[in-house]
Amino acid sequence: MRSTPRVAVVLALVLGALLLTAGPAEAHVTTVAYADLTAAGTTDVRVEFDLQYELLSASAAKAQDDPGLFADAIEHPRQGAEDRVLADHAAAILAYTTARFTVTADGGAACTPRADGPAVFHSRDATDYARFAVRYVCRAAYHGAYEVRSSLFPDSEGMVKDTKTIVTYRLDGRSGSAVLDAADPQFSTAQAWQDRFAEFFRLGAEHLLTGLDHILFLVALIISSRRLRDVVFAATCFTAAHTITFLCAALGLVHIGENIVEPGIALSIAAVAAWHLWEERIRRTARREGLPAPAPTRRAALLRLGIVFGFGLIHGLGFATALRIQEPWSWTLLWSLLVFNLGIEAVQLSIILIIFPPLLLLRRRMPRTATVLGIVVTVVVLLFGLLWFAMRVLGIPGTP
Repeated sequence: MRSTPRVAVVLALVLGALLLTAGPAEAHVTTVAYADLTAAGTTDVRVEFDLQYELLSASAAKAQDDPGLFADAIEHPRQGAEDRVLADHAAAILAYTTARFTVTADGGAACTPRADGPAVFHSRDATDYARFAVRYVCRAAYHGAYEVRSSLFPDSEGMVKDTKTIVTYRLDGRSGSAVLDAADPQFSTAQAWQDRFAEFFRLGAEHLLTGLDHILFLVALIISSRRLRDVVFAATCFTAAHTITFLCAALGLVHIGENIVEPGIALSIAAVAAWHLWEERIRRTARREGLPAPAPTRRAALLRLGIVFGFGLIHGLGFATALRIQEPWSWTLLWSLLVFNLGIEAVQLSIILIIFPPLLLLRRRMPRTATVLGIVVTVVVLLFGLLWFAMRVLGIPGTP
């Protein structure tokens, strides 16, 4: 039986190697574009865009062969001259945007876009954005539905990855929201509400599945739980906490920049892992002295839940930051964001159901192996949490 701890160490080291070769977690590199559609006249559609200023400038400059736009906006920016830059290069910006965002009435010919007022520079979630409107003139026969397609800032441009376009609309008595990306680039305003919500559910699920830092936090939480009720209570606290801040951010009641939220998430991973190592040290000391392992006190259990709740609040801001949630939106979009949260919770519950029962069985059948495996895996998680914390504080590019 002496070899079983060695097997546990090998398995944990393999896990660490897989994490290293997997590269940075990509949970928070999603770029978000916004498009708000409203009726304009009988058949026309007015779209108010809100696009990241520097990204729009770089993409439009490259696509429309307008190096002056790139130089004015990025290479040699003049403080306070952003609106002037947007006005001077309005044609290139309009051409780029409308080539990648189209509106079609009833599946017919695409509506013809034209500028509808000047662009305005502003800050959104501590990021520079450009807001401008485009009127899409739809001359085709109209029977009450529009098709919208977006390919703004694709991966092929090599500037950003996995752009999400959040679309809200109020057209002919219909209102709703949708999220468009490379996997689902289009939708129809005639789309059923359950289809729209399914898109946000998928987006939430993908966000957690591709968020290595969130997954490692959950793994550390599961390993540090000794009983089923411990992990259930901890997961419930975590869910309640990040739902609170997620909704507060969606309603515009709270806003904290990424420079605080992202290091906080990394620190939460390290803290939960360190908690488990501290508890294992206490149990090991008791065994060395021939004493039974002390049962967790009520105070310690409440303290642990409090820590999990506090870090859950930070993770909720991280989820909100992924969609650049800052301003209060329509109730329709708010419901969509709740469905996004349900997608996160579905994946979280699945991970718990996959990991905890086998871990519990291993603890009963091979307690020494389970202990060593838990310690080594937790050390790996702790090191990654500390590494990511340092990288995020220092602002090193490519951090998860």
